[in-house]
Amino acid sequence: MKFRFYEAISLSAGMMKAKALVLLVAVISTLLRFRVVRSGGGQPLARIEIHRATIAIHDSASIRASPEVLGLKGQNNGWVTIDFSHPNSSNDDWIGVFSPAKFSSSVCEPESGREEAPLLCTSPIKFQYANYSSADYQAMGKGSIKLQLINQRGDFSFALFSGGLSSPKLITVSNTVAFANPKAPVYPRLAQGKIWNEMTVTWTSGYGIDEAEPFVEWGPNGGDQTRSPGGTLTFNRNSMCGSPARTVGWRDPGFIHTSFLKDLWPGSMYTYKLGHRLFNSSYVWSRSYSFKASPYPGQDSKQQIVIFGDMGKAEVDGSNEFMNYQPGSLNTTYQLIKDLKNIDLVLHIGDLSYASGYISQWDQFTAQIEPIASRVPYMVGSGNHERDFPDTGSFYENKDSGGECGVLAETMFYVPAENRANYWYSTDYGMFRFCIADTEHDWRPGTQQYKFIEHCLSTVDRQKQPWLIFLAHRVLGYSSGEFYAEEGSFEEPMGRESLQELWQKYKVDIAFYGHVHNYERTCPVFQNTCLQDASNHYHGIFRATTHVVVGGGGAGLADFSPFQARWSHFRDHDFGFVKLTAFNHSTLLFEYKKSRDGNVYDHFTITRDYPDLLACSFDSCPRTTLAS
Repeated sequence: MKFRFYEAISLSAGMMKAKALVLLVAVISTLLRFRVVRSGGGQPLARIEIHRATIAIHDSASIRASPEVLGLKGQNNGWVTIDFSHPNSSNDDWIGVFSPAKFSSSVCEPESGREEAPLLCTSPIKFQYANYSSADYQAMGKGSIKLQLINQRGDFSFALFSGGLSSPKLITVSNTVAFANPKAPVYPRLAQGKIWNEMTVTWTSGYGIDEAEPFVEWGPNGGDQTRSPGGTLTFNRNSMCGSPARTVGWRDPGFIHTSFLKDLWPGSMYTYKLGHRLFNSSYVWSRSYSFKASPYPGQDSKQQIVIFGDMGKAEVDGSNEFMNYQPGSLNTTYQLIKDLKNIDLVLHIGDLSYASGYISQWDQFTAQIEPIASRVPYMVGSGNHERDFPDTGSFYENKDSGGECGVLAETMFYVPAENRANYWYSTDYGMFRFCIADTEHDWRPGTQQYKFIEHCLSTVDRQKQPWLIFLAHRVLGYSSGEFYAEEGSFEEPMGRESLQELWQKYKVDIAFYGHVHNYERTCPVFQNTCLQDASNHYHGIFRATTHVVVGGGGAGLADFSPFQARWSHFRDHDFGFVKLTAFNHSTLLFEYKKSRDGNVYDHFTITRDYPDLLACSFDSCPRTTLAS
């Protein structure tokens, strides 16, 4: 059984509103008969108790959105003005943005046994309070707000609610707004392939394989263009492991395509655009983009890498604000865009979108990072908010993914892993070797991941790639985060005990982590002991690994323990990211920058030559013989 708030845009305004009100009664009557199981956490949309909605239609209330068509010149985003009035206005009134516009047309299967069928998936994709731009809304009974929409393969409608988020009462629903081509290819994400001279392009569209053939047209800047076919993936509600991803958070993800651009010349500039050849022989195109091919492994050139975790997404129009996400997430994004000409590769080490089961937010996230990810490889790791859910094979039995259980991250982003369900992989960029672990799967000795980590660390040629970097989402090394201190571990339990021998044996320069939403740098430390005093310059032989928490990408900040261990050198309770610059095989610059201004607040350099890496350091000396 399906319900609709309104049936046809072509009806006259009066007829449409009358029909809408009748249908709204049926919808809300049904809504009152069920309770949807929701996952907790920091996702703003989870605050809306949509299952408590009641009908309170007021004939004199109105809401109108304009313009009705966006993207007439091929844009993938646009602003709409929402004008509304409510005779019984209150500062608890809010506007919900729904997409598809007929937002009551989908149903959910019961999960807990407490719900009554039919169960409706009706969460808005964003919301804003009615008085956001109109301070006198309560007194005047009318207001106006501007909201940004992105192309998400569907039309949009806007609903005015009273009663706040906890006891929403539906007052009225707007006209429909749509993009000129809602199926258009959007939000390209570059990633390194499995070999150094391969770049992958992943994007989203509304075209399935029964309607169009996806491809990328690309070639050297100013040179001949060629076409590479794209593969197509998608998933359905049954792929989700639980609520809210299977219930109020579900939204059709469209189709995710990936194309492989091969045999690239090192350091050369390329242009590309996304295409779909429809079966009527017409074409749909994206705008043109460009990227620089990766350097040859070991190539001696200036190489600049940005690293952070836990960014999330935010809305430039101020909607969905919760736990102060906007300043951090948007500022980090803006600083990277501002400095993009000086960035070669980005590593986002887990907790990507914080969608937490609200599928629409992945479109919002990929749209937010598009100016970055369409130009430089955007490599990602898996975090608890991507993967964790009970009885799904994750190492932790919590509900942080909101029922996504890794499906969204594994589909929306390409990584050069042997099996994307196991999100560990290595990637080389010039003089760097990056070993990315997956802390949502077991990493301890004897596991498949432990074998991968040792293989990644042990197979790098340090003469050609002197800078060896380990990355993981949860802190497998050292952190003064308050919740780790309360456990008495100052790390993820069973973290460094399992891996510190490998870091020391293979002389890992820096280990990066997210998960704790702040910044912290240690001395070169092994077995809780500083083997070298913390400094802004390290010279000569390797002593021990420097551990860095860089989880302040944008999500709400985490407190430090009041106790500061000897190994903790620099701590900052703010949003920020790290930039590594390899000038050559002998000099590496580390910079911690705050997202609010892009300035450097902590830094150090490592200067060493290849013989320094061959030298013996504590617990990393190769065996020798007395034979001559």
